[in-house]
Amino acid sequence: MENNPKLTSVLSYFGIVFWLVAYLAGDQVGARFHLNQALVIHLCFFIGVIPVVGLILDCVVFVFWILGLVYAIKQEEKKVPLIGDINLLS
Repeated sequence: MENNPKLTSVLSYFGIVFWLVAYLAGDQVGARFHLNQALVIHLCFFIGVIPVVGLILDCVVFVFWILGLVYAIKQEEKKVPLIGDINLLS
């Protein structure tokens, strides 16, 4: 997995535990864009615990998650809408 940025990118979208595995054991340089996008999406899911607003937010973030996963599979560095400009990894 260390030299496979596509596997690292795709794996990072499947939950925070998989994100940690991808970040620690994967190709951090080649997959940095998708590692960042996936981290932002995971954090937005955690914000979704707020009643009523959280349900709507989780539905929107789920669509962003699908988009990010598809972009990772295609190896495209497209930002997801609205939250794609947030950069948590430098």
